[in-house]
Amino acid sequence: MSALEFLGKVYSLDTLDTRFTTSSRTPPSATNAARSTGKESRDERGSQKLQDSGASPSKWKTPEFFYHYLVFLIAVPCMFYTVYNVSQPWNPEYSKFESLLSAGWIPGRKVDNSDAQYASFRDNVPYLFVVMALHPLLRRAFDAMYGSSNGKKDHNGHTMSNGRGAESPVSHMKADERQERRLSFDFIFNLCFLVALHGFSAPKVLVILYINFLLATKLDRRYIPAATWIFNIGILFANELGQGYRYSMIANILLPEKAGDAKDSGGWGSFLDGYGGLIPRWEVLFNITVLRLISFNFDYYWARNRSGSNSPVEKKQLDVSNLSERDRVDLPAKAQDYSFRNYLAYALYAPLYLAGPILTFNDYISQQRYTPKSITQKRTIAYGVRFLLALLAMELMIHYIYVVAISKAQPAWEVYSPLQLSMLGYFNLHHIWLKLLLPWRFFRLWALVDCIDPPENVVRCMSDNYSAFGFWRGWHRSYNRWLIRYIYIPLGGSSLKGAWGTVRSMVNLFVVFSFVAMWHDIQLRLLVWGWLISLFILPEVIAGFLFPKSKWQGHKEAYRVICGIGAVGNILMMMSANLVGFAVGLDGLQGLVQGIVGSWSGLGFLFAACCALFTGAQVMFELRQQELRDGINMKC
Repeated sequence: MSALEFLGKVYSLDTLDTRFTTSSRTPPSATNAARSTGKESRDERGSQKLQDSGASPSKWKTPEFFYHYLVFLIAVPCMFYTVYNVSQPWNPEYSKFESLLSAGWIPGRKVDNSDAQYASFRDNVPYLFVVMALHPLLRRAFDAMYGSSNGKKDHNGHTMSNGRGAESPVSHMKADERQERRLSFDFIFNLCFLVALHGFSAPKVLVILYINFLLATKLDRRYIPAATWIFNIGILFANELGQGYRYSMIANILLPEKAGDAKDSGGWGSFLDGYGGLIPRWEVLFNITVLRLISFNFDYYWARNRSGSNSPVEKKQLDVSNLSERDRVDLPAKAQDYSFRNYLAYALYAPLYLAGPILTFNDYISQQRYTPKSITQKRTIAYGVRFLLALLAMELMIHYIYVVAISKAQPAWEVYSPLQLSMLGYFNLHHIWLKLLLPWRFFRLWALVDCIDPPENVVRCMSDNYSAFGFWRGWHRSYNRWLIRYIYIPLGGSSLKGAWGTVRSMVNLFVVFSFVAMWHDIQLRLLVWGWLISLFILPEVIAGFLFPKSKWQGHKEAYRVICGIGAVGNILMMMSANLVGFAVGLDGLQGLVQGIVGSWSGLGFLFAACCALFTGAQVMFELRQQELRDGINMKC
C-alpha cells in the first residue's frame, strides 16, 4: 500500500466509523461483505446506483466548478494569512495578549494554550497514552487469572450460531464467560480509576449513582420516567450550586463554629478536600455521567415494559453474535444484566468516563458479550493515525494562530479590519471544533483498543456544514442520538405531518435545546445559545415549505442556486450562535458585528464573504452528491 493509499484509508468514512457507510439495521457480516466488493462490480452497477440514489451527475469537471476552485485558491490562503498576521509580534495589539502565550515546542514560536478546557487535555496527553496502554495489559492479566481455573476462553467472544437466533450450549457459555470477566474487570478498574481521578470525592459520585439506581429498580414503574428526569436535572443544578459539596462546607453545617470557639470544626473537612485526586472538581465532568444514568434507567424501564414470554431475539430470529447496531441499542439485555455491579461498570467505564462518546447501556452490555465485527486491528490503527494528524493540526494552529488569547484579552474590536474580525471569529470556532474533537477521538480510540465500538462524535469538519439540522446530526453525534432516543422521540418527535406536526416538532426541538444548554452549564449565555439554535432552525423549516424539492424537479439548477443562497444565511446564523455560546459571548459578538457592518468597506467585505460562502456551499452540495453516488447517505 502506497503512502497516498494509506492516507486515503485513514481519511475514509469506513475508518472513521462503519456506521457512516452502512445502515444501522445491517449486521456486521453483511457490512464486511459489501465492503469487499471490487471496483469492477461498482462500475457495472454505477449507473443503476446513480439512478437509485437520486444523485445528480458529477460536476467536478464543469466550468462552474473550475471557478469555485479559483475562489478556493484565492480565499483560503488569504484567510490563514490574515489571522496569522494579527498574531505576530509586530502587530500593535500583540502586547495586550502576549502574557497569555506560553513557550512552544516549535522553534521561534510561542503557543496559545490559554484555553483552560483544552489545556487540561493537552497537558495530560502523555499520561493518557500511558493509561491507554496499561488498561488492555491489565485486562489481559485479569483474563489470564480469571481463566486459570476455567480453561481457555475465546478472547473476542465470537461464537457459532445456527443463524436463527440460537446458540450452541458451548458458545452460549463462552459468551457468558466473556461478559462476566469483562464486566468484573471493568467494575474493579473503574472504581480504582474513579478514586485516582477524584480522591475522597469518589464516594460522592457513588452515592449519586446509588440513588439513581434505586429510582430505577425500587420505584413503581409508573413513576420511573418522571423521577429519573427530576433527579438527574436536579443533580445538574445541585452540583453547580453546591460546588461539588465540599467536605469543609458539610463539616460547617454539621458542626457549626460558635462565637469565640477557637476549635476548627471544619478541619477534617478541609483535610478531605485537600485530597481530591487528579481532578478535584469532579462535578465539572459529571454531566456526561448524568446521560449514562438516564440511559440505564430508561433502558431498564423499557425492558420491564416488554410483554410476552418469548424474547425479542427469538421473535425476530436474530443471530445474537452478529446483531446490527440498531438491534444492540433497542433490544433489552437479560433481566439479570441490570445489576448494580453492571450499572457501575457501565456508568464509570474508564475509556468513556471523562468525555464520552455516549454509549447506551443495552449496547454496552451487548458488546461485552460479543466483540463487534466492525473492530479490526487495521481500522483501529488507521483511526489512531487520524487522531495523531488531528492533534498535529491543532498544535500547528495554536503555535501560529493566537485567536483564543486575542479574544481573552478583550481587545478593542474597532482596531481590526472587517476581514480580520471575521477571521478571528471563524478560527475561534475552528479552535472550539478541534478542542472538542481531540478528546472525543482519543477516548473513542481507547475504547476501540478495548474492543468496544462507541459512535463517532464528529462526522464532518466544522467548515463542511451548511444546514442547521445537518450540523446537529453530525456534531457531537453520540449526544444527538442520545437526545433523539431519550427526549425527542418520547416527546412525539416529528411523527405528525402537516403544519401542526411542524409546530409540535419545533416545540420539541426547543425543549431539547433548552436541556442541551442546561446540560452544558448553568449559564445564561448557554441558554441564549440553545434558544438561538432553535430559532435559527426555523428559517430552514420555512424554506422547506416555501421551496419543496419535489416541485423543483424540472429546475434542479435553479433550485441548487436557491439552496446555496439559503445555505449562506444558515452558515452566518450558526456561526453567530456558536460564537455567543462558546467563544466571545453576546457582547463580543456585538463588537464583531459592529466592526464588520459599521462602514461601507465592511458591508463590501460582507458581500464578498457571502459570495465566498456561496462557493463553499456549492462544493458542500457536490460532496454530498458524491457520497450518494457512492451509495452513502449520511443525512448531514
